[in-house]
Amino acid sequence: MTNIPSSERTHIGFFGTRNAGKSSLVNAVTNQNLSVVSEVKGTTTDPVNKAMELLPLGPVVIIDTPGLDDEGALGEMRVERAKRVLAKTDIAVLVVDATVGLGQLDRELIEILDERKIPYIIAHNKSDLLETIPCDGMYVSAKSGLGIEKLKKELAKLMPQKEKFIVADLIDKDDTVVLVTPIDEAAPKGRLILPQQLTLREVLDCNATAIVCQDTELERTLASLKSAPRLVITDSQVFGSVRKIVPESVPLTSFSILMARYKGELESLISGAALLKTLKDGDKVLISEGCTHHRQCNDIGTVKMPRWIENFSKAKPDFRFTSGGEFPNSVKQYKLVVHCGGCMLNDKEMAHRTETCKRDGVPIVNYGIAIANMNGILKRSLEIFPDLAEKV
Repeated sequence: MTNIPSSERTHIGFFGTRNAGKSSLVNAVTNQNLSVVSEVKGTTTDPVNKAMELLPLGPVVIIDTPGLDDEGALGEMRVERAKRVLAKTDIAVLVVDATVGLGQLDRELIEILDERKIPYIIAHNKSDLLETIPCDGMYVSAKSGLGIEKLKKELAKLMPQKEKFIVADLIDKDDTVVLVTPIDEAAPKGRLILPQQLTLREVLDCNATAIVCQDTELERTLASLKSAPRLVITDSQVFGSVRKIVPESVPLTSFSILMARYKGELESLISGAALLKTLKDGDKVLISEGCTHHRQCNDIGTVKMPRWIENFSKAKPDFRFTSGGEFPNSVKQYKLVVHCGGCMLNDKEMAHRTETCKRDGVPIVNYGIAIANMNGILKRSLEIFPDLAEKV
């Protein structure tokens, strides 16, 4: 719990054509040999990710990508992987060979960056080979170290500054918050899942009291309190049993709903809940998870969610599944996308997936909102956000 997860770090992607010096520049910026460097074109064959602390930027994930001009069938796959990195890139560094200048592929990438509103810096590398260095622009040399510190300072200026909360703005000092965290076969051994970790820490940072229990101990836990808790937050999978225990007078929500708000996608995801009831036999439904994990016999994504949706809709949809970095470039073939809480995805990648659905006119809902809706308590679980509750 002491390490900052990758999803909470600023992702900085280095892009460019082969032999522009991307890997050399990554090594110079990080002062580490993160990437293999060679004069041979196409040395970087897959995106290289490294989570680290980088002054003056702070906690970041540095991503080195294959060249945008890679050739052949395998090269096209590498280029596609490089472009997929854009989905999770908070800040882009376009590395250009200063002795060559901007090429057509560089200009095409700039158009994509502008379209996706990704802040970027054009770093003219190998500037030590120039007779004179222009006054305008970012000119650097991975070989000599010229301009590296200036580049890092400029990157720091582009770091996201938006303040966001999971629960801190909903509670006060001395409040009591109950966190319902079931421990079953899907729970990671010896630790809490990320949304539970982040929420617990934020409650403690507010100088409030956090009480953590399983759903099987919830009734006894509430009875032992001298006064009602300010808020009960539950794992979505046990929404059905928890709602029967928590009095209507006590606000109740889920980690998944709070994480959706934290990532800025809550309102978009709520609208997709209404589609669950309208599903018909054969409708294609994509169930997507942002992480990869060992599938249990009663896995929530591939077993529980399909069963719950079938029972709720009284239909037999055609379920398809993706996990980890997989997410289709187009979702037009689907009637609905059901996504996990996205805790292992950074804000940029979760927003990209949501925007892909919006662009294709396909509703998207996350696990927590879907489960709350199927249990008839979505409105109640959103009452802590009055404006959103009115839309249900």
